[in-house]
Amino acid sequence: MIIRTLAVAASAAAMSATTKPLRIGTRGSPLALAQAYMTRELLMESFDELKAEGAIELCIMKTQGDMILDKALSEIGGKGLFTKELDVALLGDEVDICVHSMKDVPTWLPAGTVLPCMLEREDTRDVFISPSASGLAGLKDGSVIGSPPPP
Repeated sequence: MIIRTLAVAASAAAMSATTKPLRIGTRGSPLALAQAYMTRELLMESFDELKAEGAIELCIMKTQGDMILDKALSEIGGKGLFTKELDVALLGDEVDICVHSMKDVPTWLPAGTVLPCMLEREDTRDVFISPSASGLAGLKDGSVIGSPPPP
């Protein structure tokens, strides 16, 4: 997970939080919202002026990637489809920072944006579920293993 912002937007917005809220741009998916709320909590822990009610506002946006569900990502523009609307809002001063999962961020960033920080990564281990085996070693030869895509 990353926080993407113009060079000093977070600290500048934090200092002026008494006059306007710090606006966090995010997608509306369950993962994006969880990351945005985590970011809000960490900012509130780090900046006293952001602890006040209304000092931070979540701005939830739909992206092309959220709306086009019947085509492969590679056919319609790649990973940037999940960040473009947020980038436009950031560069247009509609939000102060954006929270993205790294899996959604394209290799090339729009001019005027930076990746200034990354939050601590969660535990990446998965869980094993089987009706007949207690672990991978207990599976029969030829067993099929499946895993879902990330949310």
